[in-house]
Amino acid sequence: MSTPVGPYTPLVRAGDFLIASGQLGLGPDGLVDGGVAGQLAKAIENLAALLATEGATLDQVVKTTVFLVDMADYATMNEVYCEGFGDHRPARAAVAVAALPLGADVEIEAWIHQPA
Repeated sequence: MSTPVGPYTPLVRAGDFLIASGQLGLGPDGLVDGGVAGQLAKAIENLAALLATEGATLDQVVKTTVFLVDMADYATMNEVYCEGFGDHRPARAAVAVAALPLGADVEIEAWIHQPA
């Protein structure tokens, strides 16, 4: 799990939902190597670690948004996303953006259903 890179709360409860702020592929030394594949794998790992702080898991994710700097990385993103989520398939949007914090190639945010 990484430290927020801005003035926001990484995980907020709203009734039976947890809303996870965007996760980057940050390791202890900054963005991990490997472009979209490496960064998304680490971002999903960071998301799982963040959820664990509230006793939640990736299987409880009901919606994600993936932000890509280059939509040409869509197929790679899909492969890594499927590896990270396994057979679980939350609703998802994938959006191309001009840039991401810290020069990242990809970011993922999520809504998690976890009744209190």
